[in-house]
Amino acid sequence: MLLEDKTAVIYAAGGAIGAAVARAFAREGARVLLTGRDVAKVEAVAAGIVAAGGAAEAAQVDALDEAAVEEHLARVGTVDISFNAIGPGAAPDRKPLTELGVDAFTRPLAFYARSNFITATAAARRMSGGVILTLTAVPARQPAPQTGGQGAAWAAVEAFTRLLALEVGPAGIRVVCLRAHAIPETPLIEANFATASQAAGVTAAAWQGRLEQTTLLKRLPTLAEVADTAAFVASDRAGAMTATVVNLSAGGIVD
Repeated sequence: MLLEDKTAVIYAAGGAIGAAVARAFAREGARVLLTGRDVAKVEAVAAGIVAAGGAAEAAQVDALDEAAVEEHLARVGTVDISFNAIGPGAAPDRKPLTELGVDAFTRPLAFYARSNFITATAAARRMSGGVILTLTAVPARQPAPQTGGQGAAWAAVEAFTRLLALEVGPAGIRVVCLRAHAIPETPLIEANFATASQAAGVTAAAWQGRLEQTTLLKRLPTLAEVADTAAFVASDRAGAMTATVVNLSAGGIVD
């Protein structure tokens, strides 16, 4: 198994991506420590993993609360893998930047960058070797219309990934970002498709079809593909990979 004897902490584990990655990590032998603000959701994911034969524990931790993160990790002790699955939130204000209020623009930047900084640096201070994974989306690299501050927030986390990798590399800690295209299976993307399609004057299905046609594979990535890639990147088999972004855009971005 890829992650046997590893301890992985996952933030926002009650969400679709966090839960999928948690299941993949557990399947590959990791002990997964699941956290989130909605402890009922996190406990449900943990129960499913245990029922399937995996090792999982749940805790209520707000990834925006530095003291809560520190307190949880102090109880955990050694961390081998840290994955923050939090996103910058939905994009309800489908307006050009020149018409967007400053608070609406900076809101996703503030909480998304803050959460990743808190969880990643806290993990790094407790690691002897190990892997820190961040999560972004295609607009970090390829501008998308009327996404407000989301694209800037994703780009900020990618820059932070590289900076942290530079600092912690001598300690044997790897920092890698997963950049996925829109994943239709997630409630957040479903909500974003609804607002984006409305702004474009088309149906949500038509909007998804447009995105699919912009990729080389003519489809969008799946939750399973993102989760399986996360498990590989977190494993020793990807031991030479750090300070980089893994392209999970189905060819929406060509590197």
